[in-house]
Amino acid sequence: MMTNKITDTGWNLDNSYARLPQSFFTNLNLNPVSSPKLAILNETLATSMGLDVQALRSEDGVAVFAGNRVPEGALPLAQAYAGHQFGHFNRLGDGRALLLGEHITPRGERFDIQLKGSGRTPYSRGGDGRAALGPMLREYIISEAMHALGIPTTRSLAVVTTGESIVRETELPGAILSRVAASHVRVGTFQYAAQWGTGEELRAVADYALERHYPDIKADENRYLSLLQEVIKRQAALIAKWQLVGFIHGVMNTDNMTISGETIDYGPCAFMDTYDPATVFSSIDRQGRYAYGNQPPIAGWNLARFAESMLPLLHEDQDQAVKLAQDAISDFNALYQSDWLTGIRAKLGLFGEEAQDESLVEDLLSMMQKYRADYTNTFRALTFGRHEETALFGTVEFSQWHEQWQARLGRQKESESTSKQLMRDSNPAVIPRNHRVEVALEAAVEEGDYSVLERLLDVLANPYAHTPEQAEYSTLPAETALPYRTFCGT
Repeated sequence: MMTNKITDTGWNLDNSYARLPQSFFTNLNLNPVSSPKLAILNETLATSMGLDVQALRSEDGVAVFAGNRVPEGALPLAQAYAGHQFGHFNRLGDGRALLLGEHITPRGERFDIQLKGSGRTPYSRGGDGRAALGPMLREYIISEAMHALGIPTTRSLAVVTTGESIVRETELPGAILSRVAASHVRVGTFQYAAQWGTGEELRAVADYALERHYPDIKADENRYLSLLQEVIKRQAALIAKWQLVGFIHGVMNTDNMTISGETIDYGPCAFMDTYDPATVFSSIDRQGRYAYGNQPPIAGWNLARFAESMLPLLHEDQDQAVKLAQDAISDFNALYQSDWLTGIRAKLGLFGEEAQDESLVEDLLSMMQKYRADYTNTFRALTFGRHEETALFGTVEFSQWHEQWQARLGRQKESESTSKQLMRDSNPAVIPRNHRVEVALEAAVEEGDYSVLERLLDVLANPYAHTPEQAEYSTLPAETALPYRTFCGT
């Protein structure tokens, strides 16, 4: 693919998505804001992408992040897609975002550069296309924490304030997030093509996804079946990683599931404290559709919708296409369970496989739910032998379980120190605790004090370090009568 000349800032933008059929996007003019200021810049990410940090901090650099200036090589556009939102199918698109282009790093990596909160588009559906500072900083914190935890995710490059207010329930300071992604091609992109596009357009976006994310399989005999299978594998691995750290996405609509296998769209997301599969934080998920325990089956449901959209490409015979799709989707549960079991074994320091491992894990989780144990801190305590710090300590069930766990550890050939290292590498010392995130956001938004947020980011940057400073951030919030709620920020 052709690239553009690298500018002084380091932007090296290409526009491969814009070479898809016009139905997949709308070219946009910028929606400038009055007085943008840089709130936070991800210098580590910028440097890794070959960008000049000082130039990004300049007036011209901030103007790009604000959507006031088009960098060399950019071709701003809003993507069209569809999606099942809480089970209901809708025609959608980037209602408050624009894609500047794809940055090519000095190592040849390709990343979408998207501005979120950049103003109205043809897909805004009556919205103002803007975003508030709090939700944009929230996405910055959580996405960077997810990256540090080793979970595939979009990244946050910068947040700028716009100098303008937006009206939601109250008047809020406006902001724009610069998001970096492997791409923004979604399950909903394929649903859009299948519902409103031609066969050629569906094939075009499938070929694009193959070229961009799965080039090794584009020569397969049935490359579209291979694409379906690979997306299923990546999503199974991704959801397993979510479950293993207690992450709850909050809005697992099909337009929020990427073909690349990255976590995307951090709206009412949060991390679970007390272990309970029914945990829901999102204020709009009143039925618990996207509760923690429902995330694996919902992922399977979303992938079934992806398979449906791919049917015309899988086989010319409809019945045969359906069979191929069903066979591929039927693999999801086993793939997810295998990925999750591998991960949970590591959290317990277990090598190899034994038939009773699954029941050993289920017994532990059942106890954690019964005694309202903190998910992250329980595994952390087990890692360092500080069992007295868990809500399980002193119970007959835990004593019996602990004997079984120790017996299982004793049957493996790996040393105790090797097992402990596996646990340290698999159980984070810290997660972005909800109360810590809220304190950081309040200081930044209400007082203009970013020091709390920056310190939180520093602590979250290496979650497996298990430093004394991180211990301070592992404490639980005070008990409250009201449940913690998150909001999508639209």
